[in-house]
This record gives sequence, structure tokens and C-alpha cells, in this order.
Amino acid sequence: MTEPRSKPFLRPGKILLLLMLGLLVYGVVLVFWVPAGWVWFQASRYLQLPPQVEVRQVSGRLWDGAAGVVVAGFPARVDWQLGWPSVTGWQLPIGFSLASSQSRVEGAVSIGWPGNLDISARGQVAVAEFEDLIRQSGGAMIEGLVSIDRLHLVWDDNRLQQAEGIGRWDGGLVTWPMGNQTGQAEFPPMQANLDTTDGGVALTVAEQGANGPAADASILWNGMMEMRVYKRMVDLAQQPWPDTASPGDVVFRVRQPILPGGF
Repeated sequence: MTEPRSKPFLRPGKILLLLMLGLLVYGVVLVFWVPAGWVWFQASRYLQLPPQVEVRQVSGRLWDGAAGVVVAGFPARVDWQLGWPSVTGWQLPIGFSLASSQSRVEGAVSIGWPGNLDISARGQVAVAEFEDLIRQSGGAMIEGLVSIDRLHLVWDDNRLQQAEGIGRWDGGLVTWPMGNQTGQAEFPPMQANLDTTDGGVALTVAEQGANGPAADASILWNGMMEMRVYKRMVDLAQQPWPDTASPGDVVFRVRQPILPGGF
């Protein structure tokens, strides 16, 4: 009677399985504990950020960290937390918050393969923080906070594919340049809607609860921008205008390129 052969404990298949398990555990531990500052130091050698963006004081871990950033002269703090990746969908979820001295926006980013982004966010923006930039561009200045109730952006195939959002302002004093003087008026609560059109992205500004826009702007995929101001905006600004014009008439229109090559 022959005795059964004893099989070795470490067979090639089991060795390969143990190696794969060890690499998986090592990768998870690395993501959880590797310092975010070290990762940024290594990655910054190969990344070229726009000249308006500067990254400072990266802290925490790759899984859960923070960084100080300066965007066009405005300092802010970014916090992030990685979620568990979806193997079936090839997606990595990331929760984030972006906060300055008076403003805060938070949301989630889903990074998919081979390079698409899905961003959802909400928050509040203090317009006073950007007063110098608004004044330099000749824009109108509003007081108080702008609430971003919803913002959804989808980037895929190297272009912005979808943009949706709603923003609200509770109203108040608005000032704008008028030659060597400054015009001003008390505005009612306003609302801004962001949407995707066939040719690009459209932003519509209107009085809350009113029919019809006060102004709208379209940014086309070919890099052109078109902005229209309606008689409703003139009435809200309490400025004189011929009575023959109706609230829905366009009183100002401009169309010009803003990007050399489009999105």
C-alpha cells in the first residue's frame, strides 16, 4: 500500500498569491500613511501649474491632507479626503473643501479613467474679497454673500461637457463705474443659473421670482463670448431709458473672443 505524496506548503501558485496580497497591503498602507508633502514634492517636478497658481504648506497624508494655495493673489486652503476607489467603474472619489478668509466651497470630485472629471460643489462666496480684481476689470461691485446652491461640472474628452448650477444673492447695494463717477442702486434679490447649451455654456442673471432675464452671457466651445443686457437690468439700476423700450429688449450686446483656441 503506497502512502500519498505530501504536497509542499509553498507551491508556485500560493507564492504568487501571497506576493499579490503583500503588494496590495503595501499599497493600501502607502496611500494611508505616505506624507502628502512628500508626494507633492515628487510630483511638482513634473507638473507645470499656471503662473497664477502657487501651492504652499502641503500637510497631512495622501489619503487625508491639506494645502495652502494662492490663486491670482488670493490665498486659500484646500482640504481633501480620498474615498474608496471603484474597481468596476475605474473611478476615485475625493471629498474637498476650499476656504478663504470669508468664503467656503465644498463638494466632491470623481476622477475616472482615462481622464474624466465629475465635480459637484456648493458654498458661499464673499464678493468683497475680490473687490480689487472687480474694480480693475471695470465690473459692478455687490455687497454681501453669493450662495452657490448647486454646481455640477463634467470634464471629458479634453473639454467641458456639462455645466449646471444655481446661485443666489439676497440683494443690496450695487456700485459700478460711470466715467469719473460711481453709480449705485439698491437691487432686489437676484439669481444666476448656469446651464449647458449646444454650443457652450450659458449664464443667466434674473431677479428672483421675476419673468425674463436681466442679463445673460454665453461662452462657446470655440472660445467666443457673447453678453447681453436687457432693459430689465436698466430698470433695476434705476437708470433713465426711453419709455419705448420693453423690459425684454436688449440694450447692450458684446461678442468677442476670450480664448485663442476654445475649450
